[in-house]
Amino acid sequence: MSSEGKKLFNIIILGVSFMFIFTAFQSCGNIAQTVITNLNNTDFHGSGYTSMSIIYGVLSASNLISPSLVAIVGPQFSMVISGVFYSLYIAVFIQPATWAFYTASVLIGIAAAVLWTAQGNCLTENSDENTIGRNSGIFWALLQCSLIFGNLYIYFAWQGKTHISESDRRTVFIALTVISLVGTVLFFLIRKQEDTKAPGDDDSTNEILGESSSAQNKMMRAVAAFKKSITLSFTKEMLLLSVTTAYTGLVLTFFSGVYGTCIGAVNRFGSEEKSLIGLSGIFIGVGEILGGGVFGLLSKKSRSGRNPVVMLGILVHFIAFYLIFFNMPNDAPIAPMEGTDQVAYMIPSKEVAMLCSFLLGLGDSCFNTQLLSILGFLYSEDSAPAFAIFKFVQSICAAVAYFYSNYFLLQWQLLIMVLVGFFGTITFFTVEWGAAAALAARGSDYSSI
Repeated sequence: MSSEGKKLFNIIILGVSFMFIFTAFQSCGNIAQTVITNLNNTDFHGSGYTSMSIIYGVLSASNLISPSLVAIVGPQFSMVISGVFYSLYIAVFIQPATWAFYTASVLIGIAAAVLWTAQGNCLTENSDENTIGRNSGIFWALLQCSLIFGNLYIYFAWQGKTHISESDRRTVFIALTVISLVGTVLFFLIRKQEDTKAPGDDDSTNEILGESSSAQNKMMRAVAAFKKSITLSFTKEMLLLSVTTAYTGLVLTFFSGVYGTCIGAVNRFGSEEKSLIGLSGIFIGVGEILGGGVFGLLSKKSRSGRNPVVMLGILVHFIAFYLIFFNMPNDAPIAPMEGTDQVAYMIPSKEVAMLCSFLLGLGDSCFNTQLLSILGFLYSEDSAPAFAIFKFVQSICAAVAYFYSNYFLLQWQLLIMVLVGFFGTITFFTVEWGAAAALAARGSDYSSI
């Protein structure tokens, strides 16, 4: 297999592995609060929103050290270890205990930081400035297939159910745990790049220096990665992109946890309210896959760069927020186990709710594919620290959003996203124009990004 073919193979395996792991994890996040609401009359007293807040809070802090850990362990093994912790978190729901639930939330926060830093490193190592847009799109489309499969199962398994039994819960989470483990094993198929060293070079030297030099080099790489993360954090481009990244964190919280809970709380949806959570996840996934696939395939043909895609993303999201505001009761995110009988500005419509799910997914793919692309382009030599900063900002904003989701009515959550999204789009445009100018200065075609 050629070098280019091997790199494309690695990108596909990376995407498929993430697809399996996040089929389990995103399905888990989508139904966690609904499942927990049905458990809170037992000895279990956890909160899905609080768990997610812990996860993203720990994730954000862990991104300060994740580049160092990836430098020591290597991206492939880092992803394998992280995948095991994802599986353990999902397995907690098979027989929930409050202490295990929150302990697993802390552990998966650390694992997520390492996983996404290693993912960014692997994506960049297998791309160049001509393929980073295509590869980002391929990875994102494969990743978001995860929203289809798990939610499809939930939709059919929970159709017509207003209460989730112990048997229903165990069956779902055993299946999701196995799926997550399959994705973890697939990381072993990622092929390492050829060593460019000439045959026979330094062989004897390596044997003499052996383990001591290896350990010292790993520690030096770890320290260098940490210093580079701090340095990159305060560059103009990274500070501007942080506003856009913050918006993706808020949206991530909304579509992966809050919106499904809103749908499941609307009593006017009748006996379908719980199964509609799964259907909503499917429509979000369709939007994500469509966006990732289209923008990945068209990245080589577009001569206008990333800005039009981001503009499409913010317009699509604003339409979705407007329709959700009219369609969903204001107290839906914080409704009790009995649900809510309130009505917004229209009788709640299942069709409008599913349309909004699709628009949320499509808009999110616009932002994330272009952020992955521009980070891989601007920081091709420092991919691990750059992607660690990206996940740090995204996850800390997701943690804040999960925390206030326990208390804020729907209208205030939507308003926050509108304001941050508006400014995030402007800051992304500013960085993209700078990238275009840099390309023009060195005589490259703008369409190559």
